[in-house]
Amino acid sequence: MSYRLGVDVGGTFTDLFLINDETSMAVTAKVPSTPEDSSLGVLNGVRKICQEHSIDPKQVTHIMHGTTVATNAVLTGEGARVGLLVTTGYEQILHLARSWVPGGLGAWILFNKSKPLAPMKWTRGVDGRIGADGEEVVPLDENAIEESADFFEQAGVEAITVAFINSYANNAHEIRAKEILSNKLPSVTVSTSAETVPELQEYERAISTVVNSFVKPKVSGYVKNLSQRLESEHGDVKLNILRSDGGLASAEVAADYPVNLLMSGPAGGVSGAVWIAKQAGFDDVITFDMGGTSTDVALVQSGVAQVRRETVIGDISVRASSIDVRTVGAGGGSVAHVPELTKALRVGPKSAGADPGPAAYNKGGEEPTVTDANVVLGYLPSSARLGGDMEISKELATEAVRPISEMLGLSLHEAAEGIIRIVNENMFGALRLVSIEQGYDPRDFALMAFGGAGPLHANALGVLLGAWPVIVPRGPGVLCAAGDATTKVRDEASQTFIRSFSKVGKNELLERLRGLTAKASATLEADGVTDDEQEISYQCDVRYSGQALEITIPFEIEELEQQGLDAVSNRFDRVHEQYYTFKLDSDKEIVNLRAIAEGQPPVVGADHIPAGDTDPSSAAYATQEVYVGGEKQTATIYDRTKLRSNDVIAGPAIVTEMDSTTLILPGHSGEVDRIGNILIRPNSSQENDGF
Repeated sequence: MSYRLGVDVGGTFTDLFLINDETSMAVTAKVPSTPEDSSLGVLNGVRKICQEHSIDPKQVTHIMHGTTVATNAVLTGEGARVGLLVTTGYEQILHLARSWVPGGLGAWILFNKSKPLAPMKWTRGVDGRIGADGEEVVPLDENAIEESADFFEQAGVEAITVAFINSYANNAHEIRAKEILSNKLPSVTVSTSAETVPELQEYERAISTVVNSFVKPKVSGYVKNLSQRLESEHGDVKLNILRSDGGLASAEVAADYPVNLLMSGPAGGVSGAVWIAKQAGFDDVITFDMGGTSTDVALVQSGVAQVRRETVIGDISVRASSIDVRTVGAGGGSVAHVPELTKALRVGPKSAGADPGPAAYNKGGEEPTVTDANVVLGYLPSSARLGGDMEISKELATEAVRPISEMLGLSLHEAAEGIIRIVNENMFGALRLVSIEQGYDPRDFALMAFGGAGPLHANALGVLLGAWPVIVPRGPGVLCAAGDATTKVRDEASQTFIRSFSKVGKNELLERLRGLTAKASATLEADGVTDDEQEISYQCDVRYSGQALEITIPFEIEELEQQGLDAVSNRFDRVHEQYYTFKLDSDKEIVNLRAIAEGQPPVVGADHIPAGDTDPSSAAYATQEVYVGGEKQTATIYDRTKLRSNDVIAGPAIVTEMDSTTLILPGHSGEVDRIGNILIRPNSSQENDGF
């Protein structure tokens, strides 16, 4: 008997999802996170879930782990001291960056650019130059590199990035520089730009590699520490880390290229949502993951999450594939306030966090939060014990929200409902970014809600978005861990290949793709995934001749062999028209080629629950007065563990479980499917607009 375990580390809880490889049966658990050393929380979780289900820990053969170690290092600025080695004349590359300011039209007035992760004082330029054609123009000054090594050593640099001009075309100079630096500074990690991102555009290669260097010591140290502890306690266990693009990487590859882990945490939730949606029979879904501090949303079409070619953390954008997750600072802990200047209610982005948290948690918090507003309105009853044992105090929540009502001249319930309306609109804005603003009609998608707070707001977001049904899976608070356990090993290889469609030959293109395929497959083979277990897919970045930006277009090798570049050309025209409402008759050109190798996902089916007869009354255990749409109504409270498939829950209703609470609004009903999902739909075409 063997098991595979998905582990997701959050700010408050570490979630676990354990699968029996033979029966595909799964169990879950939650333990408190240990921010001082996340590996301790992982080990505590493994012990707990094995003890609760009488499993020998040595039977856990695979652990798939979603981590925010790299993300937090960038956000907090607590990474390595990075030295940067560039071609002479390019010392200011990180300062020049791109002419882009995040925010609206007036954002440049208030925007404070963050300091480069590799400051000028630790940046050195050396002579040596490769041309755009890959030919050497100026020989590399190796003496200058040795002098730079001495300089970096004296400065106490912990990691070095080597980013030379045109190294994507020929990285011989970068490789030689790395050899010299590694020989002189064996304890310092050295990353080269062409190995990290072998693509055109000097700034993107440089910043991506600098970020890789910045987080590498911390990530590699964490991965090594966790691997050793797991091995000492559980023997020969294989550790994989979730990548930003939703695939798994071996512990060794993850430690070498941690820039690919920056969206590891949110990617786990999307992967879990894809798995649940497939079990429930939905191919097109928008995911809605609402936690305590922020909300992450993404779009899944035909069972595949949308992926973009860049990862954005704060105001830093790096060239690394990631699931197209958009984040907004709206969560259960978001603080409501009334600015003195405008006297208008605002919610977030400030958050009460996990400590002290919302006032209702009775842990010392006093500021009014979204969670407190939900408690005041009756949506989050005292019987809903968060995490299984955290009590909810309506009295404390009321005292926190009261100052807001007094400042606005509203009743307590009106003020609380105003808080909920505003946070819902904030999250609706994020949902529009991945749907309407990308050319997708949200009415063609279901809405998958998860995270600790997601199911409380999901019905209201379904009304705003017009996306039905709203799907609330079982254990929505541990869905990220389920995603970690049910995804597959993945790697990609890319290469800049600038050719116009009218001048590139099919055979030349196929030869390049075969080389990239071999490179991507080699990583999976090293992780024990044989050739016959791999699936290879292809992408190319395409633009109209003269354009500055390109669009990533997927294609199959068979299409290229049979139709040539016509298959890519026609698809590019359709996507360009979808994004920008027009297409051109101009010639097109390829910018980058990419081969993606993936292993087979584990065969895991969601458990079926006992069948019922549409009547959920056996799961009802109380009633609760709720305030919805300006009036008080009585809602029935249900225990989710007692619901059966085919049960139909009429709103207003509240469904409680260990890690989350679901609200079903008046005018809507939630049907329980065979695997325990609650599918919420309006009772008629006239949708409730109480929010």
